[in-house]
Amino acid sequence: MSRSSVLLEVIATTVADARLAVQAGADRLELITAMGEGGLTPSVGMIEAVVAAVERPVNVIVRPHSRSFIYDADDYTVMLRDVRTAKAAGAQGVVIGMLTPDAQIDTDGLARAIEAADGLPITFHRAFDEVLDQRRALDALLRFNAVTNVLTSGGEPSVLMAEATIRALVKQAEGSHCTVLAGAGLTVEAVRGFVQATQVRAVHFGSGVRVDGNGMAPVDPHRVAQVRALLDEA
Repeated sequence: MSRSSVLLEVIATTVADARLAVQAGADRLELITAMGEGGLTPSVGMIEAVVAAVERPVNVIVRPHSRSFIYDADDYTVMLRDVRTAKAAGAQGVVIGMLTPDAQIDTDGLARAIEAADGLPITFHRAFDEVLDQRRALDALLRFNAVTNVLTSGGEPSVLMAEATIRALVKQAEGSHCTVLAGAGLTVEAVRGFVQATQVRAVHFGSGVRVDGNGMAPVDPHRVAQVRALLDEA
């Protein structure tokens, strides 16, 4: 982590995104494709190129489709292959999430993904925001030492609408191996107050640090640098 105890993770969808984000102060990247679908697994070529281009951890999303977070046997075949492939391509972490039909963490599927990751840290992504009970879900994730981050908006469309929930989740995870990674809807203008109100130690930016706040646009290094400076002050 650079210069601040609040970690800044930025979504990258291209090599240029990755370079700009890191140069402007991002501590870690989440590499995805298909931003408009909430993020899908990037190609092997993209993973290898981004890992070669930057000297920061690159966490790769493994999500085979955007239909739901409930996966069948064929989906798991694809996902486990992608987890192993991402590791072989140099990823420093895997971003993944899976639910049961009754909106609980699919702990059996998660265990299989962790085994395939073979030591890589796991971020459980915003599938977490679709569970019935987030406190119970976090308890389930805390039983897995490999799960080092939980990306969440506190169950709301924007994390800025969920300060109390995020604060409670941060307290619940305190002292554990797992960090609450707050994301979705964060803006440059709101991030400092949000961090102070919730005591989060890690934030995740997508559209908020892109040109004109457009998720389909390139990373705006000036916005990344602004967030970096505000986190350093916070």
